[in-house]
Amino acid sequence: MAKELTEEERALAAEMLERARVAMARIEDWSQADLDRLAQAIAWYAGNEATFTRLAHQGVDESGIGDRARRPAKRFKIHMVLRDVLRTPSTGIVEVDEAKGLVKYAKPAGVIASLIPMTNPAMTPPVTGVSAANARNAVIFSPHPRTAGTTYEMVEVMRAACRAVGAPDDLFQSIRQPSIPLTQHLMEICDLTLATGGKPMVRAAYSSGKPAYGVGAGNSSIVIDETADIEIAAENTRISKTSDYGSGCSADGNIIIQRSIYDKMVKALEAEGGYLCNDEEKAKLEAAMWDEKGNRTFPTIACPPQQTADVAGFTIPEDRKFLMVENQGQIGPSYKFSKEKLTTVMALYHFAGFEDALETVRQIYNTGGKGHSCGIYSNDDAHIDALARVAPVSRMMVRQPQSKANAGAWTNGMPMTSSLGCGIWGGNITNENVTMKQMMNYTWVSRPIPEDRPSEEELFGEFYGREVG
Repeated sequence: MAKELTEEERALAAEMLERARVAMARIEDWSQADLDRLAQAIAWYAGNEATFTRLAHQGVDESGIGDRARRPAKRFKIHMVLRDVLRTPSTGIVEVDEAKGLVKYAKPAGVIASLIPMTNPAMTPPVTGVSAANARNAVIFSPHPRTAGTTYEMVEVMRAACRAVGAPDDLFQSIRQPSIPLTQHLMEICDLTLATGGKPMVRAAYSSGKPAYGVGAGNSSIVIDETADIEIAAENTRISKTSDYGSGCSADGNIIIQRSIYDKMVKALEAEGGYLCNDEEKAKLEAAMWDEKGNRTFPTIACPPQQTADVAGFTIPEDRKFLMVENQGQIGPSYKFSKEKLTTVMALYHFAGFEDALETVRQIYNTGGKGHSCGIYSNDDAHIDALARVAPVSRMMVRQPQSKANAGAWTNGMPMTSSLGCGIWGGNITNENVTMKQMMNYTWVSRPIPEDRPSEEELFGEFYGREVG
């Protein structure tokens, strides 16, 4: 029998909501300078090296997945969010269009319910919190049960940052003992939900009756044509695939290589630490990575390739960083390696002409990951344009490590986020990287302007005056 919401949980949610609204009221009239200082405090308290490293390690230890040594490097995301926030007005007049007589005022969205995935229990709260607080919102965090301790401790750090600048610490609260009924109820009573996590919670967010930003599943596919710099493409692919042991939905899952450079590219990937599985090892991998219902198995998610291979029943050298399987012609619901993999495993495909590459991309996204992201290594602008016109994705990275770029990077213009909207393709309301922009209400003030009415001849063009039977 499914667990039901208890009266104690209902009372807890009501109390947290009331405290959040009181906290919001206290900063309602804060100036932009005050709000920016608050954002800086939150980002520093959460994103300084010592604190973030401690909690990033704790998150890996608590969940049992992820790269303990390298996850602390994710603190740059907090820094980038702060940069973007400090450049974006969030109170009072935020936009003026004199030609159209329009002035836009920013208002808070309200109390936000933020669902935190077990893959980023230390990083997601401050990434959300910096933006939310700068827009004068309060946030109630609902952590994944596996990493509730890490999320709670990070939120306590953020509460301390609020106190340091005279802001109410109840701008941030975290549920200590999360449950599905409590999280669902929280989404029903808060003003907005940010659902960063698995499909069930995203569906629950959309069915809560309140506005929600959810994310879709990833299955990032990377096209590499013969104009690419093979060594750079191989290095970036390794960087992207091995980041946090492939835990992110942006990690390269499918590598689609032009046939003329296929062997060279595979060798370059092996030089970067790739291990090409034979047919027997591939079959063992499939049996180990998916259960009889087609669900990913926990012992093989976001772990070193040696662990995945060991679970599958074979061994690989200790210096190998990721696994590769050849998957040419094997795309569709019954071919599991054409789906999202969420670990250090990638599928390889090859193509002759570029139209073949585009067809492979179509087939892969019809199987899974539609709306999320793709990438290309090419110096042919016609190929880049062709992929952008065809790929059913919300973001496409050109010559960049996918999982280090599509959510924002110092070297591209993508807004930094921990939530990647996947548009209508992915069942989401936005294609954008979810940022502070989505955490604000706006009042449009319109003043009269000179009449802007084209003639009927201009409007209807060649059809003006044509007789219609």
